Amino acid sequence: MCAPVYAQADTTKTADTAAAETDVPDRKKYDVGHQLAIGVDVFYPVLNTRISNKYSYEGEVHYYLKNEYYLAAEGGWGGSEVSYPDLQYTTTNYFGRLGFNKSILYRESEHDWDMMFVGLRMAYGNVSRSPGTYIVTDSLWGSISGISPARSFSVIWSEVTMGMRVELVHGLLAGWNLRGKFLMNGKSFRDLQPLHIAGYGKGDKGAVFDLNIYLDYAIRWGRKEKKK
Repeated sequence: MCAPVYAQADTTKTADTAAAETDVPDRKKYDVGHQLAIGVDVFYPVLNTRISNKYSYEGEVHYYLKNEYYLAAEGGWGGSEVSYPDLQYTTTNYFGRLGFNKSILYRESEHDWDMMFVGLRMAYGNVSRSPGTYIVTDSLWGSISGISPARSFSVIWSEVTMGMRVELVHGLLAGWNLRGKFLMNGKSFRDLQPLHIAGYGKGDKGAVFDLNIYLDYAIRWGRKEKKK
């Protein structure tokens, strides 16, 4: 009578598996301390020289929290002018945004501040509109002119954003933000909408896409390194 034969699991690792495990980098978790970066948008000042009926200026501040999260605050001001034969008025506004960025790049060292990120923002703007003068032409009554009184109103919108920052030299960062913006209270200014709302875009659109190009200067302190 033959003795039963039991299969024994092969617990040895293949050469390919062992080599693959050897190739995995010894990743470290870095306590990089603090970073405060202050920057300006350089894209809109160029557009301001090309477009005569609107202007905008923007800046940003972002602060590193931890785990690749950054608190972001942005703001600026601008204005626009509507100048048609039958309608004229101007608007000016300031705005602010508050939110966060989350870097999705692996940090290679405690000195590595390059990042690719996604983020969210909530934004508020205050718009002042001058008196609007208009002319209405009727085939029966002829031309009728009038003035719409000046007024101020608030603008609220939300944003999703993605972008990147690259350190050119120590402390000097450059990069871009691509933004999708969604107006939340557009019904509050349906009469004589602003041609352009600084920080948002076209006043008659409920959703817009926008681009910023930034130059930032970063201040850092309190760096430590800790093995994972």
